[in-house]
Amino acid sequence: MGTGYSVMWPSQSNNINADIVQQKIDAELIKINQQMSTYEQSSELSLFNQASAPFSQQVSPEFSQVLSLSFQIHSLTQGYFDISVGPLVNLWGFGPDKLTRLVPDQNQIKLAQSQIGLKAIELNGLTLTKTANRYLDLSAIAKGFAVDEVAKLIEELGIEAYLVEIGGEMRVKGEKSKGVSWKVAIEAPDFSERRVQKILSLKDVAMATSGDYRNYFEDNGERFSHSIDPFTAQPVKHRLASVTIIDDNCARADALATAMLVMGEEKAKEFAVQQGIKAYLIVRKQHSFVEYLSPAFESWLNP
Repeated sequence: MGTGYSVMWPSQSNNINADIVQQKIDAELIKINQQMSTYEQSSELSLFNQASAPFSQQVSPEFSQVLSLSFQIHSLTQGYFDISVGPLVNLWGFGPDKLTRLVPDQNQIKLAQSQIGLKAIELNGLTLTKTANRYLDLSAIAKGFAVDEVAKLIEELGIEAYLVEIGGEMRVKGEKSKGVSWKVAIEAPDFSERRVQKILSLKDVAMATSGDYRNYFEDNGERFSHSIDPFTAQPVKHRLASVTIIDDNCARADALATAMLVMGEEKAKEFAVQQGIKAYLIVRKQHSFVEYLSPAFESWLNP
């Protein structure tokens, strides 16, 4: 997945063999990578992307589960979460093709935009079909799913309290120690330095953050984010810099954080209120940041 992971549990679980846990986690992540990575040429996802339409493929239950949730979030966000946006992600230089990060011309953008859209994709149980050529990209949901799967795995190994983190997406259960919650920092969306914006106390929740401040390029003095708006076919250009979602499910939190970052400040706020989403937004205002807490987030923060 191009990132690292960490798993922690309280010392009172010292009868757990950490080496065995790590071996099982590594095996689980290798399996998920082989199902959903665009970087692995032999993954289930890559084989589907490489095939010419019309085409049907049998997929694993895990892959089917992530696709099903992706379609649900696509519908819920009215298209702002779109796993078919891969051609645009690649065109702007943020995909596995590792193209030179330069602003593409309008003809290139129009061609890539003509190749996106989930109407050409159908999932029937474990059968995935495309009626037109499509390149799917699960990078905005697969990490969250992997967090959920690792959490499930270590619970099966007898670890009752833990923090699982993959590339900044995380899930926690129980307490770090008796009476002490897990403390997690939300990073300030600062291009020049790494610093903490807010610290949260977490227990029995998942958390995911999407921001514009780590993966980007500059061309002629203009900054272009890796977050691509499927409606404009352009990197987002608004002032919403970071979205953090608290949810029971990390895959869902991961996808919602991405979708809401693409929406922009006003649409994201409205969406969070309408859907009762626990959302923490950081917005750029000239040389400072302004925080917004959705009503559901405030209720969760101050029960």
